Amino acid sequence: MSGFGTQWLALREPHDRHARSAALEERLAGLLRSRRELPLRIVDLGCGTGANLRHLAGRIGGAQRWRLVEHDPHLVAALPGVLDAWAAEHGHRFARAGSVWRLEGRRFTAEVAVEPIDLAVDFGAVAIEAAGLVTASALLDLVSESWLGTLLQRCAAARATVLFALNYDGRIAWQPADPDDALVRDAFNAHQRTDKGFGPALGPQAAARSRQLLGALGYRVACATSDWAIGAGDAAMKRALLSGWASAAAEAQPASRAAVLGWRRRREDAMARSALRIDVGHLDLLGWPGAIAA
Repeated sequence: MSGFGTQWLALREPHDRHARSAALEERLAGLLRSRRELPLRIVDLGCGTGANLRHLAGRIGGAQRWRLVEHDPHLVAALPGVLDAWAAEHGHRFARAGSVWRLEGRRFTAEVAVEPIDLAVDFGAVAIEAAGLVTASALLDLVSESWLGTLLQRCAAARATVLFALNYDGRIAWQPADPDDALVRDAFNAHQRTDKGFGPALGPQAAARSRQLLGALGYRVACATSDWAIGAGDAAMKRALLSGWASAAAEAQPASRAAVLGWRRRREDAMARSALRIDVGHLDLLGWPGAIAA
């Protein structure tokens, strides 16, 4: 599994940060404090350039030990520089000592190790069983139901708390509207259910199916919306989304290619002439074993 470049991850990160559910993160911090496990062992699946770590470390607080799982060598190579720049910007300290890195902030300390494992091929090599928290961002909508079931069963066996953020749920709204918005959205959603390396992807159904499977495993689950709200000043993000949606929609429905390309031209014209707003639906999902008090 690969294909998400550093430029795209950097472009989406501020939108992700603003969209994520603060209420679920506060609840997560309380759940983890009740476990009284120090250091807290965290596995971050498909970590990219470490956005999940950067977002959660201070919010969780305390002593932490992160395993960042990422197969893409370009993202792995970018990780230390991104973490170092982030630490300097926020008054934290970042140090590299061999294969283990150390982050120190006002409210947390974190040992960080990177595991270059391909989740689609060698997921069994990921040490889920030692984790107190298993987390991922923008991952579950890419995986198959079979792969998801294996992940959640392993989390349940470890009695790990889980936080899966920013799962695309199929909702897209544009303002002003265009007659072909629904055509493009539906074609894109069909493309999201094609194989992304794990087998047929769950796409927009990922969060709902995760909730059902976790419940069957005895987990208690809380969900919250984490929608992107992309306004007038986000031209680069809008251009990237329009390009990606149009390409995926045309691939999913070749017979509608001309309509999709016309839609893209009109959308780009609207962006140039007026304040085009795009809202993209996501869901955050927090789960914990039923015996742990919320």
